[in-house]
Parts: sequence; C-alpha cells; structure tokens
Amino acid sequence: MALTELAFTFQGQLGNTIADDWSHTGVVGSGDLEVLMEKKEQEGHFTVRAVTPVRGYDEVWEKVLAKFAAESGIGDVSMEINDNNGTPFVVSLRLRQAWKKAKGGAER
Repeated sequence: MALTELAFTFQGQLGNTIADDWSHTGVVGSGDLEVLMEKKEQEGHFTVRAVTPVRGYDEVWEKVLAKFAAESGIGDVSMEINDNNGTPFVVSLRLRQAWKKAKGGAER
C-alpha cells in the first residue's frame, strides 16, 4: 500500500509547547492513528508531518490541523501523525487527547 506524506506549518504561540521533550499518544490501528510530539524551538511555529494511506484529502487534513492549531495555540512543537484511515472526527479527538497529555494532563 502506498502512503501519502503531507507537511504543514502553522503559526502558533511562542513557547506554548509540551511539558517534556517528546510525547506519544495513540496507536496505528484500523481507523486510528498515533501522534508523536517533539518540543522544538521554531519561533512559535507548529509543524506537522502526516503519513496516511488515504489519497486526495490534503485539504481536509489542512482544515482539521488548522482548526486544532487555532484552538490550542500550540507552538514550538513538531508533530508526526501516523494514520490508518482515521476519520476527521477521530483525528480531531486524538489531537486534543495528545495535546492534553503532552501539556501534562491525564490521557483519556
């Protein structure tokens, strides 16, 4: 199966980053995804690399990630998403879970 690799950069809030150097949430399973976050000084930017088997949904990915970036204010974080056919709702949910966990909150 060929995978699609997408890359996005969003302006976030300088220093609104994760508690530790890195964080991992989720699993790559049917209809799910994993989110890896790394603290990285990048002038407040939030960068994302998403690897997915789904083709042709670049704009959907960008909208979901842009909404998350705007709502969270995440900055100085490099994120990698390994997707296995997660729906936009599942992606949004997993992003919020990963952000809460990475900021030092309990994972749900």
